[in-house]
Amino acid sequence: MDFSKFLDDNFDVKDWVNGAFKTVQKEAPGKVDSHAATLVMKLQLFIQEVNNAIEETSHQALQNMPRALRDMEALKQEASFLKEQMILVKEDIRKFEQDTAQSMQVLVEIDEVKSRMQMASEALQEADKWSTLSAVIEETLKSQDIEAISAKLTSMQNSLAMLVDTPDYSEKCVHLEALKNRLEAMASPQIVAAFNSQSVDQARLFVKVFVAVDRMPQLLTYYYKCHKGQLVSVWQELCQSDLSLNHQLREFYDTLLATWHSQVQWTCQVFRNPYEIVTVLQIQTLGAIVPSIPVCLSTAIEKASQEDKLHVLLDLHDSTVHFAKGLEAAMLPHLGETNLVKVTELVAAIHSPYVPYQLQYGDLEGSNLLIQISAIPLERGELIDSVQELSQSVNKVFSLAGSGVDRCVKLTDGLAFCGLLKALKGLFSKYVADFASALQSIRKKCKLEEISNGSLFQEDWTAFQNSIRIIATCGELLRQFGDFEQQLSNRILSTAGKYLSESYSPRSLTGIQETSCSDKKSSAKNPWQEYHYLLKGNPSEYGSLLEMLYTLKEKGTGNFNLLSEPRTALARLNQQAHQLAFDSVFLRIKQQLAQIPRMETWNTGTMGETLTEDLPTFSLAPLEYISNIGQYIMSLPLHLEPFVTQEDPALELALHSGKLPYPPEQGDEVPELDNMADYWLGSIARATMHTYCESILQISELTAHATKQLITDIDYLSNVMDALGLQPSRALQQIATALKAKPEEFRQAAKGLPRRLTSAIAAMRSIQY
Repeated sequence: MDFSKFLDDNFDVKDWVNGAFKTVQKEAPGKVDSHAATLVMKLQLFIQEVNNAIEETSHQALQNMPRALRDMEALKQEASFLKEQMILVKEDIRKFEQDTAQSMQVLVEIDEVKSRMQMASEALQEADKWSTLSAVIEETLKSQDIEAISAKLTSMQNSLAMLVDTPDYSEKCVHLEALKNRLEAMASPQIVAAFNSQSVDQARLFVKVFVAVDRMPQLLTYYYKCHKGQLVSVWQELCQSDLSLNHQLREFYDTLLATWHSQVQWTCQVFRNPYEIVTVLQIQTLGAIVPSIPVCLSTAIEKASQEDKLHVLLDLHDSTVHFAKGLEAAMLPHLGETNLVKVTELVAAIHSPYVPYQLQYGDLEGSNLLIQISAIPLERGELIDSVQELSQSVNKVFSLAGSGVDRCVKLTDGLAFCGLLKALKGLFSKYVADFASALQSIRKKCKLEEISNGSLFQEDWTAFQNSIRIIATCGELLRQFGDFEQQLSNRILSTAGKYLSESYSPRSLTGIQETSCSDKKSSAKNPWQEYHYLLKGNPSEYGSLLEMLYTLKEKGTGNFNLLSEPRTALARLNQQAHQLAFDSVFLRIKQQLAQIPRMETWNTGTMGETLTEDLPTFSLAPLEYISNIGQYIMSLPLHLEPFVTQEDPALELALHSGKLPYPPEQGDEVPELDNMADYWLGSIARATMHTYCESILQISELTAHATKQLITDIDYLSNVMDALGLQPSRALQQIATALKAKPEEFRQAAKGLPRRLTSAIAAMRSIQY
């Protein structure tokens, strides 16, 4: 039997009983009762054993209890005795301190005196060494043993420190410096040889020597001079070669980068601050090369043609940026071990040749874009070719604008966005001017300014079809301009947003200062990433950039118009295209109406006029001019509908953005605004009626028959308008009223009509009122 399970924390009686009977049920199912009796007997025996054990253990514990109590009592007494002894010892110590305090003070003073005497003795010994060393230094110098000379000079230097208060201290200093100069002159050939041969052991020796004599800056000067001279020679050889300046820069930058890696590896074995030393070497090299990089840049840009200047500058800048990124990657793992002030100087030395051009970027880009836009033709000899050129120019102008944005980011890292906006405004202004000039040329080709004297009426819809294509081009201009402006806003914020600090506010006079302070704090992280030229180069432009960034961030890139002037100019261009299309349609009507004042019909009497004066007007037919106009207007929907219903988003945008002349009169219903074909038809109809009224008022004389003929013509035109769902204009209705009035009733009919109108009609009808 295994009774150990009774000790488990999770003991379960049922599980234990089931386990005990499990084997018996399998082997001998009929012996379960006897097994249970046996099991109960074993449990009773086990319980008895446990009881006996507990009783025995309790008995032993009772016997041992008095002994434990006695031991605790003894321990308590010993603790009390120890406490009393500690009190006595403490008292003895206090008494001893009181008795010996004066003696200890005397001992301390004696020790101080001893220390001073030792220091004075050492000082006297050091002072005495000066005379001894001065006497033997010449012999040591003759030996040319650098280490021995250095040891002597170090000892003399230590001795001189003890002679500060002596009268000839300054003379001794001069003498010591002269000796150091002699040591330096003696060692200089070996120093140069060690640095040129990259001998680590020799270089370490000289570092030890020059540190001992406080001449480490002079040793570094030798180091810089040796390696700087080699790098300057490389540059001069490159300048004398036939390579382009861009190739020369790349070769030189590769040499500088290789020098960085090799010299860092070598100086780590020699100097304490190798990264700072190699950084200074790079700075001094960039400042020592002749001709300097700024001079080379200026020469190369001056030699370049006007259209290639910016391209040449960008190529050279790319080479410099490539070198800067390579050097940054090399320095980054050890940036914490480097003097960040020197790193900032190096970054400025690398990028400073381009600062004058970066500050002038707006002007450079403006000139470049104007040259390129001037090369895009907008006019051709044939009308259809001119229209095609205008259509193809849209993608070209926005390609130029997008290239300008890319160049701005590459050359200035977004700092010249204000200058870029100025250049883009100049680009679009030039383009709009050329586009408008092309429209004027198209007007002349379509002869829209000429009024034919003949009465021959010929329909020609070619000019209108081409005008609709131009309107679609304007719509594409407006659409792409909106997309470009949105993309430009996003690009500005994503590229230059890093210059805007959280504390900046355009209402604060210290906004720029706060930003610059935050920049200084962040420059402690990585000077390569924090460098920018604009804050010092042009603070006002930098302030404008921050204000623009703040506005974009606050209002959102979709709610701020960066190029409002070009947008307005393009809208005007669209308006001019609408006027061109309108004039091309209205030209035929205008030509017919222009002949009205000169028609002989109005003042020439017909045979039997006196007999026909009382005949009704329906017996008269409309004259040819008004019939031509009516038929032309009735055919307009057929020609307008295909253009305004085609699936062309650009055309739809332009049509909804543009406005036509002769808008609806105040108070009129204008259902045509929902349908562009009806809108165009209404405008042309109102223009026709207005021009017709003006032409009628220019008639000098009307006979009675001519008056009825004119009334017939007006009624015909009114019927045409009704057929098209349009209302005759008030002026036309008023003229009809004045013409229909009998002479004796004219005065009464003229009441409520415009005086100019009634006076003109009365004059032409020879009515006195």
